[in-house]
Amino acid sequence: MNQTALQQYQAIGVQSGVTDASPHQLISMLISGAADRIAAARGAMERGETARKGELISKAISIVDGLRASLDRDNGGEVAANLGALYDYIEQGLVEANLRSDVARLDEAARLLGEVREAWNSIPAEQR
Repeated sequence: MNQTALQQYQAIGVQSGVTDASPHQLISMLISGAADRIAAARGAMERGETARKGELISKAISIVDGLRASLDRDNGGEVAANLGALYDYIEQGLVEANLRSDVARLDEAARLLGEVREAWNSIPAEQR
């Protein structure tokens, strides 16, 4: 399968998944998307692909920003406030990782997002 066809197939799969997803699943997809971009940025960083690294980190930052924007601060109380602060910290770490080509900061951002994903996915179905 050529690269263009593969990209089109993937885009259709993502669109279909988003259309059929619940709000809970959409947040999970965003978290996974950010983690995927961070992992790809790590690979680009290790290969010395500076432009690609910057592009991927920028996409991860944008996704994390979207996660922060989706927080319900009026009803979310302390949990929403803490998640907002964590997302700020993750974004700041991603910016620093990009500026300094710091693999450790990328790994920290990935680890933190992994913890958020794990907690998010552990919410019982009846509370989603």
